[in-house]
Amino acid sequence: QVQLVESGGGMVQPGGSLRLSCTVSGLTFDDYAVGWFRQAPGKEREGVSCIVSGGSTWLSDSVEGRFTTSRDSARNTVYLQLNSLTPEDTGVYYCAVQDLDTADTLCKGMDYWGKGTQVTVSS
Repeated sequence: QVQLVESGGGMVQPGGSLRLSCTVSGLTFDDYAVGWFRQAPGKEREGVSCIVSGGSTWLSDSVEGRFTTSRDSARNTVYLQLNSLTPEDTGVYYCAVQDLDTADTLCKGMDYWGKGTQVTVSS
């Protein structure tokens, strides 16, 4: 079975950092793009980042310059490094994967989702 397990969430003060991990099993890791999404209270879910097997990345305008994403094929793991955090970054962060061979639009219409990890930025 396909499993996506997120870790690394928690509570940090404004200006702090976190590193989220998404470990994937049950599929051929390099055949999938991996995206991070977040949902803040009272807001719709939004895309945060996307990374393909070759390492190319996309980041949303709201996190560009503060967050980075990377992947480690040997560990079947994708990371999201969150720096210079603000309260507006608070929310549940989800990872999701997309089959690159059947994808219509990159990192839209994801095939499998994790259960999410809470990130809270507060003083």
